[in-house]
Amino acid sequence: MNALRRNVLKGAAGASTVAIAIAAGMLRPTQAMAAWNAPAFDAKNVGDAMKGLGVSAPADSKDILIKAPDIAENGAVVPVEVTSKIAGTTSIAILAEKNGTPLVGDFTLSGGALGFISTRIKMGQTSLVRAVVKAGGKSYTAAKEVKVTIGGCGG
Repeated sequence: MNALRRNVLKGAAGASTVAIAIAAGMLRPTQAMAAWNAPAFDAKNVGDAMKGLGVSAPADSKDILIKAPDIAENGAVVPVEVTSKIAGTTSIAILAEKNGTPLVGDFTLSGGALGFISTRIKMGQTSLVRAVVKAGGKSYTAAKEVKVTIGGCGG
């Protein structure tokens, strides 16, 4: 039997098994979705996003490092890394302050996970990229300006 034909048949069998499980109600797509903090993600400004995250007056910290390009050629794909050296870091949120909805991501860390996030974000225009870290019941923040030459949020 041709190896390509064998792989196609395996894929078709797997897809049909998943389709039958969904139709029978044994597998629900909503079960795989992450928690959604609607007030924070739907906020139109940084203050409302912070309220949605449960953060008020975070302290500036030099123990939060933001690695992002000084100039982003394309705002649709801006690589951002956030490292928290604060002991007991439980969450890291990333905000692009001038985006229509500034909260880009909110990551929960558990089980003594390393305070590190690496992702790619969209930015509509030049603005501060802000990281908000929760650790030990307190909130900390740091920011870095990223200049955008071509906006990635429809701009």
